[in-house]
Amino acid sequence: MSYTDGEASTFEEVTAAAEAPGTTWVWVNAADRGEDGDPAVREGETDVGRVPKPTGELATVTDRFDIHPLHVEDVLGDARPKSELLDEYAFLLVKGARFRVGETTFLEEIRTRPVGVFVGDDWLVTVTVDSDDAVEAVWNRLEGADRRALARGADFAGYLVVDRIVDGYFRLLEELEDDIETVEDRVIEAPDPDTLEAINDLRRELLSVRRVVWPTRDAVNALSRGDADQVAESTEKYYRDVYDHLVQLVELTETYRDLTAGARDIYLNTLSQSTNEVMRRLTVVATIVLPLTFVAGVFGMNFEQMPELTWPYAYHATMLGMGGIALVLVAYFRREGWL
Repeated sequence: MSYTDGEASTFEEVTAAAEAPGTTWVWVNAADRGEDGDPAVREGETDVGRVPKPTGELATVTDRFDIHPLHVEDVLGDARPKSELLDEYAFLLVKGARFRVGETTFLEEIRTRPVGVFVGDDWLVTVTVDSDDAVEAVWNRLEGADRRALARGADFAGYLVVDRIVDGYFRLLEELEDDIETVEDRVIEAPDPDTLEAINDLRRELLSVRRVVWPTRDAVNALSRGDADQVAESTEKYYRDVYDHLVQLVELTETYRDLTAGARDIYLNTLSQSTNEVMRRLTVVATIVLPLTFVAGVFGMNFEQMPELTWPYAYHATMLGMGGIALVLVAYFRREGWL
């Protein structure tokens, strides 16, 4: 896509888009195949092993805009979010995140997809490893109702992409917040082993969000403080706004992690309290049975010289005495609140 003289034009060929006057945006999806059916990425052998090697349209884009192969490798290799500032362009690697059914389970898990954003003086290149909703939404916006937005420069178009991805983090945390509230209710009302598993799942998901949000915050900060020559001063405030959102996301993530930790502590305390209650009741029962066992043991020794055994009412007196002992102990434990 290219914008010049008040019009936005879409090109099928990279060369035509790059040579068009005005601001140019090129989006390459590495999952797409070229006209010849070849993939955009192949596995190549290097001194450090097998690494993704761009081919076809992706190779054309990297050559035409002089994008460093290591930056493309970072995107295709799913590296952690980062930013690097060069004389030719500013490179920003961010990750889109969303819930998706896991490969080994039917439960929803957080899945991330890297998005490489290369901002030049009058061009923007985005590289994705698969279709990306955030990039596609911004692309359709600039291609449709908001065609003049690209006239504000490649740096502003790059901001729109990053801002859309960061907005997805908020939607992700909103879903996690609902799950946390549900788990907190379960911990109080009916704690069970499934509740603890749900808490651990939430903590793992929040850890996944943290691994994305923290480095993304530092990466965006490099473009918001005036270090990148390709980002105009008028656009820096937009990147600072994204940075502020990421700071808020970091705080929310830590808050939610504290909430899940608190829910886990409540669950463990409830479980411990329940165990203590059972042990207390068993102790009471054992305490009541102990004197009865002593009496039964004494009169069950079968000695010949035991006068009580010849008494006609010995059995009745023994049973009455044992019942009295039990009643006294039960009354005592009830008064103490142990029963």
